[in-house]
Amino acid sequence: MSLRVIIILAVVAALVVSAGIFTWIVQPHPVPMSGAGEASTQPASDVDRLEHREKFFGGDATRDIRGGQEMKPRW
Repeated sequence: MSLRVIIILAVVAALVVSAGIFTWIVQPHPVPMSGAGEASTQPASDVDRLEHREKFFGGDATRDIRGGQEMKPRW
């Protein structure tokens, strides 16, 4: 086998493995059914998600950021 074929096969194998890992990570997790012995967890409502995002990304409302600060690159 030539080196070119081996490289192509390795790239294809890497793509297949990465697609499998991505699918495994992204797949929805099963929701436990009531009476299954586990506590049922309800997903957060849209209002709760919005409030959490606002707290996380909101920043400090009292801080003036309009002027900014000059960036000084370190060459």
